[in-house]
Amino acid sequence: MARSALLNVMVQAAMKAGRSLSRDFGEVQNLQVSLKGPGDYVSQADRKAEEIIHSELLRARPTYDFLGEEGGETKGTDGAHRWIVDPLDGTTNFLHGIPFFAVSIALERNGEIVGAVIFNPAMDELFTAERGGGAFLNDRRLRVAARKKLSDSVVATGIPHLGRGHHGKFLLELRNVMGEVAGVRRTGSAALDLAYTAAGRFDAYWEKNIAAWDIAAGLLLVREAGGYVTDLEGGNRMFESGTVLAGNEYIHKALKEVVHRPAPAIGG
Repeated sequence: MARSALLNVMVQAAMKAGRSLSRDFGEVQNLQVSLKGPGDYVSQADRKAEEIIHSELLRARPTYDFLGEEGGETKGTDGAHRWIVDPLDGTTNFLHGIPFFAVSIALERNGEIVGAVIFNPAMDELFTAERGGGAFLNDRRLRVAARKKLSDSVVATGIPHLGRGHHGKFLLELRNVMGEVAGVRRTGSAALDLAYTAAGRFDAYWEKNIAAWDIAAGLLLVREAGGYVTDLEGGNRMFESGTVLAGNEYIHKALKEVVHRPAPAIGG
């Protein structure tokens, strides 16, 4: 597959940060860890990975805006472009020695995502996409799953934890979905949930209370793999609403209806 110069810059930044994360993953018990909020951790590895990505991207395009999970937003002079970066999506997995985490880098141009890289260094899986150019895992073209029935589908979600989201509402929502699908998965990485949906490993994915850096790259991956991505209302306000729903044409529509269905009475 031929990559543009900008996508090559993104890939190199992600892989360099991934190598740093891999080294820290081997020494995870010795890492400095602090608490941002209840159940919300940040490690020395997050900060170091973001510094690496920030340095690599801004050296290549010093005028672009930069939005990172750890460092916030830095305004450039370009006005049209913005990097959206999660240096370590799946921090809790990482800190518990679970090899399911990723570097996520997206390029936004005039409000639209045009380039995406998600890299899981523990599995050496590199997901890439450019608008109009398709989505790839390493060098293999990706397509979303072709299933048309929810009853045949495995779907992913994010389960709200300590300090995050409305647990009671989620349990009612999950109850609706559980009764309609072949399986529900919670991996701990929104970026990889979207990448796996693009790769056809998951048939769909939905989540609430999600940040732009968690999903920006994954949105383009799913779309370039032939899938649909919206907010939970079916619109295009994923960043503003903090919600996301992804899948193929059929499963996306069916899952949206189930997620919004009134919950059954307890015992029903």
